[in-house]
Amino acid sequence: MHGIHTIDTGFGRPSFDAAYLVVERGRGAFIDSGTTHSVPRFLDAIKAADLRPGDIDWVILTHVHLDHAGGAGELMKHLPHATLAVHPRGARHMIDPSVLIAGAAAVYGEQAVRRDYGDIVPIPKERVVEASDGFVVDLAGRALLCLDTPGHAKHHIAIHDERANAFFTGDIFGLSYREFDTANGPFVIPTTSPVQFDPNEAHASIDRMMGYEPEAMYLTHYDRVEDVARLANDLREQIDAMVAIARRHAGAPDRELRIANDFAELYVGRAHRHGVALSRDEIVGLLKIDIRLNAQGIVVWLDRGAR
Repeated sequence: MHGIHTIDTGFGRPSFDAAYLVVERGRGAFIDSGTTHSVPRFLDAIKAADLRPGDIDWVILTHVHLDHAGGAGELMKHLPHATLAVHPRGARHMIDPSVLIAGAAAVYGEQAVRRDYGDIVPIPKERVVEASDGFVVDLAGRALLCLDTPGHAKHHIAIHDERANAFFTGDIFGLSYREFDTANGPFVIPTTSPVQFDPNEAHASIDRMMGYEPEAMYLTHYDRVEDVARLANDLREQIDAMVAIARRHAGAPDRELRIANDFAELYVGRAHRHGVALSRDEIVGLLKIDIRLNAQGIVVWLDRGAR
């Protein structure tokens, strides 16, 4: 649809982590890069779209978390004419990824980072441009507008595709896995991050995107969703509920565990009300990593002062 091709990056499990190839007049732009292990899938996507690597003009990163950006350096080696566009706060981490790797290793462990993401390859400075707020990527005359959208991360952009009247949202519009689809449509939950989640900024970023009245959102986790006004409201309600849970357990010595348990109950209850037929254990199993990361992210927010 609209020359937008979904790429399953292979990270995590099938239909978990997406990137996109946007094609216009024989030229292409990738939105996000997956991991280094994902690069063969990107090269296959180029062939499937009847393009060649030299036809790719842009790689645009929504943010520099490794499931979105870890493969960018290796991918750029295969794209001789491509320029990388990334938030100004993320550009230096693509040019010199040492701090990014160290941060991921502190959260997940060094061996896990290498296993899950592969070797993170630096990108030459001259091939990187900073996509500040309002930066427009020109893809063969097709405007891709980059908006500063913090809340999940300070280095996050969402990309508005005027042709498709849609956003590529990275993680700022939450997670919506296809296993939770029902006759009522897609199901969504917010996603925090271990260091930079901010609920007020998340609300503002969602509101800003909705101001464009988009027909659809292209999520990294996972794929195209519609009914975006309902999903935006669902995200707002859950962000507020998650903040309330965090504040309730802020003083507990085992607060992260308590918060994670309450997050699980929040998501399971909402999923069942949405018509999801999976059992509680099945739902928690699919969201296990997200529940843990959301709890970690909101604990860091508490420690920063919980504004």
